[in-house]
Amino acid sequence: MKCYSVWDFKPIGLEKLSSNHTIIISDIRGIEKTTAGSNKTPPSIQLFANDTAGLIDSLGIRKPVDILGLSMGGFIAQELTLLHPDKVNRLIIYSSTCGGKETLPPQLSPEVSRSMVSGNASIDTFLSTLFPKEWIEQHTDFIQKNLVPMLPMGKVSNESLQLQLEANGKWSGTCNKLSSITKPTLVIIGTDDITSPPANSLMIAEKIPGA
Repeated sequence: MKCYSVWDFKPIGLEKLSSNHTIIISDIRGIEKTTAGSNKTPPSIQLFANDTAGLIDSLGIRKPVDILGLSMGGFIAQELTLLHPDKVNRLIIYSSTCGGKETLPPQLSPEVSRSMVSGNASIDTFLSTLFPKEWIEQHTDFIQKNLVPMLPMGKVSNESLQLQLEANGKWSGTCNKLSSITKPTLVIIGTDDITSPPANSLMIAEKIPGA
């Protein structure tokens, strides 16, 4: 899970994008200032997708919107498109997977995986799982200014992590449903991504007609 908060999107030039788009960035339940909710509904990717649809309605948006989902956000974006196709104009899936047994797991050691899942990984560990070593060495100033402040260490409660883990753990995936998506779709992945192996994104692109 690489996206913990809306703040993860700050370094990517939202000011430029907002010059000709209205941008809405939301957190899932239990993250940052979004509460976990008062009902007893178990967390799930489908629940988060329905939450997103509800947010669109509550904002009074009547036209279909362009949806971008990063990592676990990509799971939610796929489910939103399948469950509420009338709300989606175009779909962008970034560094994600369609889940299920067909997909490759993150290419991380058991120790690193445990530290990432628990939120106890060091800054160096987080960066090494997200970026190639050569890029890190060449962009130290950018990393310190833009990336280190947004890393989740100490910002995400154990309760919030457990919500995400529970939702991810019981998600059966969308691999066998993607062929029904008719929305224009763009799938993005880095060739050196080790947390979201590129083969998973290629699978999504192959399963969605015209992606």
